[in-house]
Amino acid sequence: MKKITIIGLSLTLALALVATVALARGPGFGRGFGAGPGYGTPPIPNLKADQSAQMKALQEAFLKEIEPLQKELYTKTTELRKLWSTPNADSAAIKAKQNEIFGLQTQLQEKATSFRLEVRKVLTPEQLAQLPAFGSDVGFGHHGMGFGPPMMGPRGRW
Repeated sequence: MKKITIIGLSLTLALALVATVALARGPGFGRGFGAGPGYGTPPIPNLKADQSAQMKALQEAFLKEIEPLQKELYTKTTELRKLWSTPNADSAAIKAKQNEIFGLQTQLQEKATSFRLEVRKVLTPEQLAQLPAFGSDVGFGHHGMGFGPPMMGPRGRW
């Protein structure tokens, strides 16, 4: 019975760590904003060059704004992994570190929501109305505005 409990706790811990790492990635950008067909083109109908430029500027500002939070989240996640791997780890320290991580994740989500709302202001009502037809029920899905797992790039994201 003790062996089953240890295996169950180990699997739960492994799942928690995987989820923490996955969430630590934050709202990344996959395909990006583009004006022509092919790679880099979001499925936004009739996207004009000035709209694309505005979105790129918003995206760059957003990335600069969240970069310190992402770095801090990565650091806290690494610290949590070390706590978990420490024999006789202090449960209060683990819980406190996890709460710090949750707070950072919340901040990242709030900033991502603000960013998405700003991007929506750039689009026309017709473009916003057509977004669900392009794979997103809220206008900004995984393949909509380029959100998704971040790609390896100059900012050092995963």
